[in-house]
Amino acid sequence: MTSTAAAAAAATTGADSDAPMACESGNDFNGMLGLRISAIFVILIGSLLGTVFPVWARRNKGVRIPDWPFFIAKYFGSGVIVATAFIHLLAPATDALTNPCLTGPITEYDWAEGITLMSIFVLFFVELLAMRYSIFDPHGHSHDHEPPIAINLDSTSENTAEVRDKASNARPNSPDDHGISQSPHARGADHLGHSRTHNDPDAEAGHSLGHDHVGSVEDFSAQMTAIFILEFGVIFHSIFVGLTLAVAGDEFKTLYVVIVFHQTFEGLGLGARLAGAPWPKHRQWTPYILGAGYALSTPLAIAVGLGVREAYTPGSQTSLIVNGVFDSISAGILIYTGLVELMAHEFMFSETMRRASLSKMLAAFGVMCLGAGLMALLGEWA
Repeated sequence: MTSTAAAAAAATTGADSDAPMACESGNDFNGMLGLRISAIFVILIGSLLGTVFPVWARRNKGVRIPDWPFFIAKYFGSGVIVATAFIHLLAPATDALTNPCLTGPITEYDWAEGITLMSIFVLFFVELLAMRYSIFDPHGHSHDHEPPIAINLDSTSENTAEVRDKASNARPNSPDDHGISQSPHARGADHLGHSRTHNDPDAEAGHSLGHDHVGSVEDFSAQMTAIFILEFGVIFHSIFVGLTLAVAGDEFKTLYVVIVFHQTFEGLGLGARLAGAPWPKHRQWTPYILGAGYALSTPLAIAVGLGVREAYTPGSQTSLIVNGVFDSISAGILIYTGLVELMAHEFMFSETMRRASLSKMLAAFGVMCLGAGLMALLGEWA
């Protein structure tokens, strides 16, 4: 080869190395159609057990299930949700949106983290609106909050004392349902507009939402907002899990087993929320509908994936971007829900946990860590 030809070949090789690699075409589907079809029903049953059984068992006292399984399900599920956000959503989203085959603006910024951040702030704003306007008021009432009483800090001591007396008369520190004085400086009294005491089903079994004070309505709104946000996030995630399983290749059998546990554990986290919410009488079927919606998401996605297995290409540029964007959104949803609605509320703003013994608090924390650890371990395979 002449020196000119060698130089031309080297230049071509260098140009090729700078060019983006081609995205995958096709998928790894390798048969085993019967086993893939069985995954539809196995995952459906596991997901239904995780979401619906806690609701049914909580309501049917004749079953005589002790309290400790609900205790484990509640805190184990919280750990599962947090681990899912980071290990099963944010990490894959980052991988998808930084794939070497992608081109254009998507490669110029860390979009996975950016979309997750935007999702968190959007959800916080949505919850603020839901709290402010009592969107999920169980009775459909409007609630006008009493405006704060202004206190002139520059006034004389006599005037200050007089204003303080007026404020005390206007908003007496009357005991709440648990006999705790509602001081305006009480810890957690103004967390996102929540009353200090949350309607905790563990402490208030059978307690109705018939209160005439604003706090119970705000608390109900907060719980409903958190549940619907969580439902939205896990369904998004479950759809892409089903599509991936439908066209998986040699790793299908391992993925099959892992996803069965994954969806069951995740369903348990959602089911514990649905079972613990104080649903009003005219919405008694809502938790079953939400549970069924989650349980059906992955099986339906598997069925769709099998139907389009000849055309679906999970490694294409379009699929990578769509999957990465929706995984990022779901990661933001579950990070916000897990850290704010589950961990913070259940440990720092829960009347039951504040009154609990140290051993109970440590047991709850340990169970939550166990859920997060097992879900993180599953991330090794899926």
